[in-house]
Amino acid sequence: MTLALDSAAQDLLFREARTANTFTEEQVTEEQVQAIYDLVKYGPTAFNQSPLRVVLVRSEEARERLVQHMSEGNRAKTATAPLVAILAADNEFHEELPALFPHFPQAKDMFYAERPVREQAAGFNAALQAAYFIVGVRAAGLAAGPMTGFDFAGVQKEFLDGDHTPLMIVNIGRPGEDASHPRSPRLAYDEVVTTV
Repeated sequence: MTLALDSAAQDLLFREARTANTFTEEQVTEEQVQAIYDLVKYGPTAFNQSPLRVVLVRSEEARERLVQHMSEGNRAKTATAPLVAILAADNEFHEELPALFPHFPQAKDMFYAERPVREQAAGFNAALQAAYFIVGVRAAGLAAGPMTGFDFAGVQKEFLDGDHTPLMIVNIGRPGEDASHPRSPRLAYDEVVTTV
């Protein structure tokens, strides 16, 4: 069986796409980011809770503040990427559920009244959306450099609040020279999939 998506699109999104560590100076526009979001917002989440929140780091002042919280190996690439996004989970996502899940607005109080339950749901579903976001960046013809090597508490304090938990930092732009390491191996189908 073949995929419905043509081979060029498969390459763009997966086979040829790589995590970028260097970028050209070409800027990422607000229109590109809007187009990425307008595509990936349709990815599924439980109860359509959509807890991902994105902070775009565009100013030099904000970039300098962010770089201080990055692990040593991630500082230079974060300092030079055309655009950096902080992806976070909104632990108060349930406030939007009556609008996002209108056929069952009781879900807000029935399932998500307690903060620990919301934090777990927000973390899982925002991580799903973060993956959609990375694929969306690739669909825009750009490269993403997702990273979890940073001071989570520092980034939260500097850019977010107690209701938002940082998940990852994503550098975004057109890949530069020597942008990627050689591709690492992947597990084979029969190493991952079991039929019962």
